[in-house]
Amino acid sequence: MTSTTRTWADRLVEPPLPVRQMVSALEAGEPPFPPREDDVSTAALVRLRPQLASVAVRDVPLTGPHGAVPARLYVPEGRAADAVAPDLVWFHGGAFLGGDLDMPESHWVALELAARGFVVLTGDYVKAYGEVFLPDPVDDALVVWQWATDRADQVGAPVPHLGGASAGAALVGLTALRLRDGAGPAPRSLLLVYPTMHAHLPPVSDELRAALDAMPATEMAFTPLSVDLLNGYLAAGVPVAEAFCGEAELAGLPPTLVLNVEWDSLRASGELFAQQLADAGVPVVRVTEPAAVHGHLDRPGDPTALSSLERMAAWL
Repeated sequence: MTSTTRTWADRLVEPPLPVRQMVSALEAGEPPFPPREDDVSTAALVRLRPQLASVAVRDVPLTGPHGAVPARLYVPEGRAADAVAPDLVWFHGGAFLGGDLDMPESHWVALELAARGFVVLTGDYVKAYGEVFLPDPVDDALVVWQWATDRADQVGAPVPHLGGASAGAALVGLTALRLRDGAGPAPRSLLLVYPTMHAHLPPVSDELRAALDAMPATEMAFTPLSVDLLNGYLAAGVPVAEAFCGEAELAGLPPTLVLNVEWDSLRASGELFAQQLADAGVPVVRVTEPAAVHGHLDRPGDPTALSSLERMAAWL
């Protein structure tokens, strides 16, 4: 008798991240992702989590070599905004094609961490389509980082931590390499959430394959092809190590938390990267959030996201 059991790979005949189609949409002036059906406005987030109302938020307009670099400062209750420096500089994901400071992976995460007492600076960056290629977004990340470290100098605060999720984590890794090599002060630590750090997805372990097979059919996993398509972001003649941190020499990076999620084929990249850091002598902590999916920080109120936020706050 032929088995009718379907594995996670059986559900992925087509890449769940159609990069080429998204790029074509962006170049035509169309949004790359369908509009969200849920309300993720600040008012909705406060209704969901009333403690978030205590956070003061203000935009920090910056300019980089590719134009405007939006940034936003989140200050806990009782702290004077003109006398604080960021504890964390945070970058959202979006496959280097989408995302902004209003998406929950940026705005909600920052509100939650600020409500726990941390000053957070979120940053946006130029997206990789049209005439923009990797590593161009790193230039914008360095502008945001420079503002944060200048502010720390002004008020006598420690150098911030540096973190991001998904493509934001990839951006943080590349930025940390630039800082290690002299572009600015090194972060106190790195905070990488479901990072994708390699030009090609590493082999999926038996344990990860079993986890993906147990993943609810309503959830989405990423294929190796989805990651390989990201190589189209790389500028001609640029070494792959300048666009994928996992292809570079990692010695000298700051202590790092790698927070993976259980139901995510990209966890193979996060797990390999954590091992590479350890092999390079970098202090690293690797954690996997159970029953969580890639992008769970973009789901306000999700129990797995709240658990991860507690882990992030504990690390900070």
